[in-house]
Amino acid sequence: MADIAASTIELTRDFDKDAALVSELFAGLDAELAALPARPGRTGAKQASADAVLDRARRAREDFLGVHVGTLYDTLTEDRSRLLRVAELAYAAAELVPGLVPTRERIAEERRHPQKHKEGWEYDQGILISHVLDDPVAGYHLMHAMAQPLPEARDLLEEFRRTDRVDLGSSLVERDGNVGHLTIQHHAYLNAEDDESTRAMEIATDLILLDDRIDVGLLRGAEAQHPKYRGRRVFDAGVNLTRLYHGEVSLIEFFIERELGLITKWFRGHSVGDGEVSVVERRHEKPWIAAVDTFAIGGGCQYLLVMDRVIARSGAYVNLPARREGFLPGCGNMRLPRFVGERVARQGIFFNRDIYVDSPEGRRIVDDLVVDEEGMQAAIADAVDALTATGPVGINANRTQIRVGAEPLETFRRYMANLAIGQARCVYSPAIIRNLELAWDPKRRGGVK
Repeated sequence: MADIAASTIELTRDFDKDAALVSELFAGLDAELAALPARPGRTGAKQASADAVLDRARRAREDFLGVHVGTLYDTLTEDRSRLLRVAELAYAAAELVPGLVPTRERIAEERRHPQKHKEGWEYDQGILISHVLDDPVAGYHLMHAMAQPLPEARDLLEEFRRTDRVDLGSSLVERDGNVGHLTIQHHAYLNAEDDESTRAMEIATDLILLDDRIDVGLLRGAEAQHPKYRGRRVFDAGVNLTRLYHGEVSLIEFFIERELGLITKWFRGHSVGDGEVSVVERRHEKPWIAAVDTFAIGGGCQYLLVMDRVIARSGAYVNLPARREGFLPGCGNMRLPRFVGERVARQGIFFNRDIYVDSPEGRRIVDDLVVDEEGMQAAIADAVDALTATGPVGINANRTQIRVGAEPLETFRRYMANLAIGQARCVYSPAIIRNLELAWDPKRRGGVK
């Protein structure tokens, strides 16, 4: 097996033959890796040996996918007749071509270790998804699949229509007249984001989009329970560093599906086309309002960049500090420069600049500044009236045209193909471990970020 692992595979360009060849290679490399100590117990030399094995496997994945990604995708989706989300696609690929990407069981086992002790198997998922998105046919179809309502939302829709309220734990969705209220209430982590909270927000978003009684969505944070912010509404505290430190924030279910699913649904709505390559967007969408009372950190700032109206309390601030932790701030690198210019965006992303909503730069992100709750409610009501006065057809047509002009689907696809592999590199780089230790107070491990 070691001889197989050491060899260079020459692909035949026949999918079945090449799948068998690379699977044999991956099995051999797995055996080499298993012969080494577990990551926490490796010396520098042993870790270098492990890195060399992992690098050889990743080169083989790149080579295989460079030739066969289209065939792989068509096989997994039965010639694009099945809609698979990113995670579903990755785990199906693990079954079809053993070793190409990690199995669900391997990822589950790895998530039991802190980030610094992980082997980095999710990196291989990033390679796969990057290649899929890099292929126009497969990429468009995957984006279409990710913009479908989640099954949980379909199951809850009747209850929501009957009660006008569904409590999803870290998110609450309610209907008040023609407004769908999505309230972030992830109290244990000060509304910081993780796999579970993002899934809950996406379900809530789907319910608002699916309910034809609702014309506009409103995103706001609940009143905090944390002593420092008790009685005040917190919008979003960014990625959940506690769970990231413990290795519980995933590459594909969080970092990638969040962009292709949740945030896309705010920006573009549900995809009602067929997923074929086209410059024409066929969507079921609704306008969205965001209300920020204190701060919108990291992911919270990213949310504001896809909203149709942003209302904020004077003194609030936004930022994109992901560089400080060592990873990419989602689509913030693409979208923030459209609002504040490239220079200020670089200051925010590279140098952790806070942008206060009262500043000239902040006013390019925020539409309305208010000073109290009465002003917030009045501004929300005015925004709802403006966004619904002429009916949904006109407002949504204009949303589409603004979006197509600024960020067509093709631009988004290319960005996400790069983000999938770039984020994989970031979350498993040595720097992120160092930055997590520095940015996160060890005394608060297991508590609120």
